[in-house]
Amino acid sequence: MSLVWQADFYRSPLQVADGQVLWELLICDATRSFEYTATCPQSVANSSWLTDQLQLAAGAKLPDVIQVFRPQSLSLMEVVGRNLGIKIEPQRQTIALKQWLQEKQYPIAVDKPPPTPLPDNLWGDEWRFASIQAGDLVDLFSDRPIPILSLPESLQPLNLGLASTIAIPGVVIYGGRRSLNLAKWIAQARPVELNYIAGAPDGLVLEAGLADRWILVTFADAEVTAAAKVYAQRKQQSQGLHFLLVQPDDSGMTYTGIWLLQTDVVGNL
Repeated sequence: MSLVWQADFYRSPLQVADGQVLWELLICDATRSFEYTATCPQSVANSSWLTDQLQLAAGAKLPDVIQVFRPQSLSLMEVVGRNLGIKIEPQRQTIALKQWLQEKQYPIAVDKPPPTPLPDNLWGDEWRFASIQAGDLVDLFSDRPIPILSLPESLQPLNLGLASTIAIPGVVIYGGRRSLNLAKWIAQARPVELNYIAGAPDGLVLEAGLADRWILVTFADAEVTAAAKVYAQRKQQSQGLHFLLVQPDDSGMTYTGIWLLQTDVVGNL
């Protein structure tokens, strides 16, 4: 089994007596049975110091993967990852680490840019809101020849303790001839969650990567807005679990891409 750490390296809210800015490294695993912390003055907050600390934290066994949620930490961690042969994974869902930061009353909010419209040449022919019972969700897609399939075990309804009759909400995009290009673009964007945003007009915003935001579609139709509100309510009942499905048409015979997504509750506090 892979050894996975969650790590943050960022300016500490604490300051030493002479007013120096401190940087603090926090590392834990998903259960927080392992925790490591170290601080340094900003003047030595570099890849060499960070490499030394990761080796100290690891002892005889370096992790296989380090998950990083903060964009400002990512580039430095990637340098260290290359030095030590560790995969660095941009990942918003670092729940254990974010809970630890909250307990320390450290900021975890990440600055996010305004959402950007999806490139016109990618959007499909039609789209709709949908739902699938939790007990059917994985079986419906896991055995099909789907080019892009993202059903992480940690997000599967059974592993979240969801009742099989709970409705898992989602959005289906019928991409037509653009279906595969759209699915490839979504995969490269690394989708995290798909949110209904009320406004004038209303819209669906795809949160992706560490801080990217994309407007998938806007709408002003009252019937679609009513369906969007049901979608948002069902997300609350499903522990934030939802899906995004891309398929060529509405025949239900072939699928191009499916992603299980979950609202980052800790990160949105």
